[in-house]
Amino acid sequence: MNSLPNLSEILLNTFNTLINQFIIFVPRVIGCFIIVAIGYLVAKGITIVIRKVLVTIGFDKIGDKLNEIGFIKQLKTEIKLSDIVAKVVYYFILLIFLTAATETLGVDAITSMVLSLVNFIPKLIAAAVMLQIGIMISDTIKGAVVATCKSFNIPSSKLIGNIAFVFFLIITFISALGQIGIETTLLESSFLLVIGGVILAFSLGYGIASKDVLSNIISSFYSRKNYREGQLIKIDDIKGVITKIDNTTVTIVNENTTTILPLQFFQTRQVEIFN
Repeated sequence: MNSLPNLSEILLNTFNTLINQFIIFVPRVIGCFIIVAIGYLVAKGITIVIRKVLVTIGFDKIGDKLNEIGFIKQLKTEIKLSDIVAKVVYYFILLIFLTAATETLGVDAITSMVLSLVNFIPKLIAAAVMLQIGIMISDTIKGAVVATCKSFNIPSSKLIGNIAFVFFLIITFISALGQIGIETTLLESSFLLVIGGVILAFSLGYGIASKDVLSNIISSFYSRKNYREGQLIKIDDIKGVITKIDNTTVTIVNENTTTILPLQFFQTRQVEIFN
């Protein structure tokens, strides 16, 4: 018959093992806290210096330009780049010290998690810079589109500009997600399908609604070489001097009236030019 195990000896060995592990682990925990505390002080000090340097060199002026963009104003927030950069540097330095602290504990799972965060920060910074540049470029494109539409007297110029802004902003956002490491293939495909349908519907609707304006714009390319300000002309029953020619209309003035005619009239009506 087998003898029963000595329970007191087993308990004593277990207790001794726990005590030994505790004695080994406590210095590691203390060392971990010391490293984290040093990292906090270093990160805090470097953050203060970086913030002051960025403010001194006028780095926040870039953020001021972003704050002037209508899209940013609607978010009711203020972008201060010196604070953002300082915060990113602060957490980056803190995570580096935290990685060293977790290595002293000897827990590989925690160390791997912290290392993943450290490796993620540069990608996040690159994505943020890309998004910032994308917003500025999108706003510039919006301004150019609005100015071009206004120069041709195309209605809804602001709407077209906003559509262009959103289009390029979404492209930038998808690119930023790809920079972070997020798979964007499905998102890109869905966006292309949606934007293609929207552009087609908008083009058809806008083309039908603005056919007269577009006709005038096209007519201007052919009429400008034949007519000029100061000419005495007669179109239908209207006779007078051309005082102004813009992208869509011609202004004719005589002794009694001032008449503004669409340029497309000059392609479909008989016009007499007097020397």
